Amino acid sequence: MIRVSDLDYLVCAPETTIREALNRLNNDRSHVFQIVIDADRRVIGTVTDGDVRRAMLKEVTLEDSVEKCMNGAPVVGQSGDTAANRDKLRGTEFLPIVDTEGRIQQVLIQARAPLASRAVVMAGGFGKRLGAQTRDIPKPLLPVGERPILDRLLAQLEDGGVEAITIAVHYRAEQVEAFVAARSNRADINFIREPEPLGTVGALTLMPDAADETTIVVNGDVVSRVDFAHLRNFHAEHDHDGTVAVSRYNVHIPFGVLRLGEDGLFSGIEEKPTNSYFVAAGIYMLSPEFVALTPRGRAVDMPELLEAGRREGLRVGLFPLHEYWRDVGQPDDLVRANAENGA
Repeated sequence: MIRVSDLDYLVCAPETTIREALNRLNNDRSHVFQIVIDADRRVIGTVTDGDVRRAMLKEVTLEDSVEKCMNGAPVVGQSGDTAANRDKLRGTEFLPIVDTEGRIQQVLIQARAPLASRAVVMAGGFGKRLGAQTRDIPKPLLPVGERPILDRLLAQLEDGGVEAITIAVHYRAEQVEAFVAARSNRADINFIREPEPLGTVGALTLMPDAADETTIVVNGDVVSRVDFAHLRNFHAEHDHDGTVAVSRYNVHIPFGVLRLGEDGLFSGIEEKPTNSYFVAAGIYMLSPEFVALTPRGRAVDMPELLEAGRREGLRVGLFPLHEYWRDVGQPDDLVRANAENGA
């Protein structure tokens, strides 16, 4: 247990934007929460990264105030009530300690339990949609901002506490293996070679211990700033069997959209609407039960596996991204990714 009395970086006002609160959350991974206090320093709520992502599923935006996503009935401890405070802390990661007027005095922080620490990077695809750019080099080694996509992804996994990484390779496999061998790796990295392309998830069946623990599965062509520690926490907190990272994708229709009534007659028009959807971001977290459902001996893509899990009654949740994310499957996407990352 950690006792913190210097609270300036742990507290925020209710009118603070969610974006600003996230910046404060991400400044120190050891204290991934904010305590919302009023002008008299009374505790009125708490905000975690998970709270923000749950609010995003309900279309709350990052420019809204933290009041839109905070837990308005937080568990708090009383100053001087040591035994009761320890009991309360056992059921949570942190506990604001308040005086008799509800004003914050300090915060108790619980040491975190170890989380799943293995990932599989799917890096065996041909990258055919990128044309000549992948004729002699595999897509994960294409540079974005003068840094290979794979190097960015491996560093993010390592920063997120992932200790063991398996890279599934096929096309130009020797180049990927040579790149990793020359890299200063912080995680234990090994490879599996697909004898033939096995889709976006089929390579899991080639891992002898694939069904032993929860595993992060990532497409090797994703450019993002996702914090994998947040993904791991979100998955554990919600007791999911599978968690799918999703990004908002807006489709603007440049025409008036007509609505029809049940009688087939005009009932209204919406001028140039924008429709918003959650799209799969190529980042997943799968329980051993999910991994065990992967069909063997053929190519398998993630949608098929997710549907199989749903039919079996496994819990699949969405992890909405508020971080930067871009898929680089098309030439224009690669150009944009380079422009957005300093190239």
